[in-house]
Amino acid sequence: MIQSRVHVSDLREHVGRTVTVCGWVNTLRLQRKMQFVIVRDSTGMVQVTHKRDDGPLEAQLEALTPESAVKITGRVVDAEQVKLGGLELVPESVEVLNLAATPLPIDEHTGIEHRLDWRFLDVRRRTATQLMFAVQTTLEQGMREYAYTQGATEMHTPKLMGTASESGAEVFKLGYFGRSAYLAQSPQFYKQMAISAGIEKVFEIGPVFRAEPSFTSRHATEFTGVDVELAWIDGVEDVMAFEEQMLAHAIAKVADSHGDAIREHFGVEITVPTTPFPRITMAEAHEILRKGGWDPEGIKEDLDPEGERSISAHIQEATGHEFVFITHYPVSIRPFYHMRPADDPSVTLSFDLLWKGLEVTTGAQREHRYDVLLKQAAEKGMSPEPLQDYLNAFRYGCPPHGGLGMGLGRVLMVLLGLESIREATFLFRGPNRLTP
Repeated sequence: MIQSRVHVSDLREHVGRTVTVCGWVNTLRLQRKMQFVIVRDSTGMVQVTHKRDDGPLEAQLEALTPESAVKITGRVVDAEQVKLGGLELVPESVEVLNLAATPLPIDEHTGIEHRLDWRFLDVRRRTATQLMFAVQTTLEQGMREYAYTQGATEMHTPKLMGTASESGAEVFKLGYFGRSAYLAQSPQFYKQMAISAGIEKVFEIGPVFRAEPSFTSRHATEFTGVDVELAWIDGVEDVMAFEEQMLAHAIAKVADSHGDAIREHFGVEITVPTTPFPRITMAEAHEILRKGGWDPEGIKEDLDPEGERSISAHIQEATGHEFVFITHYPVSIRPFYHMRPADDPSVTLSFDLLWKGLEVTTGAQREHRYDVLLKQAAEKGMSPEPLQDYLNAFRYGCPPHGGLGMGLGRVLMVLLGLESIREATFLFRGPNRLTP
């Protein structure tokens, strides 16, 4: 009896039986007496071995092209000489489901930008990239699991806004029934509204849009954000504690499910971080960096990418930890809604989380007092009128709260040691890329 489809990874259980394998032609070796076809599915590769006999199977195998989608039924045979798992499939029937055109538009030597033009082929042909998406799934699952155990509610906030969110900069404007709308650069205001609505812990994993003309390895114009907001907090420390526990839980899940495969395909050892993560203030970070000779012109309050890498390297050397929270960013470089400590109103109760030198998160305790928000918006030169829907959420008893926004692609980049966020995204969007 012919089996239904069997994955390549399960063929060892079917030695001596006839099975059906569905997949793509990886390579063809058509010799004078023998035909060898390597077929690949999402779980691995198997060698199909056929001795030439001038029959219909020979003609079908001869006509195949690389990346053709095929359905091959045959007998699974033990074959120690075959490097691919010590098995081969002796074909009884071959069905070509879709013959691939030749030549293929990309190969293993093609550069990243051209590969992105043919991303479906690029992902299909790269086991490591398919593994990356499995890791992403597990990572998100781990984050959700932790959030659920903490009693958080998953929300889905609008991505179309009537006014530009936050500072009004870096937003995409689009036509909306005769007026203007904007793509949300953050779910920030909406998750704060959810807090004001009485939902005590909120999180969302969804698209974020940033109209930044950035061409770096870590920027994208559309990316997936992991956002959290927590009510009734005692301070920003509660937010940082939530994030480090969530990340430790999710990374442990990745290590458990994919640790061996990641080591094999990416050469990376997944280390589950211990908590708490180190924390230093921005002022302390500057002091440490200046002692090491860092003093870039024009950067007095923030950290440039080199500064972020340097401070991470210093913390790793001093503590052995890959993560570090930088806290107490100056008011001048933070949004108007970040809370300021009473004893030092020049800074904010905010943080960035760096992982191996890359900023993966920004967070803060929010200012929940209506009158203080109005004052801080005015200081930033912002008019309250466009903000009125947002500000209304604070007029009728909004509790103390804080939260964070994390870039999923950046977390994947660092986790797997990828060089660019382009590789950590299925279909990348940047200033020069709107296709495919």
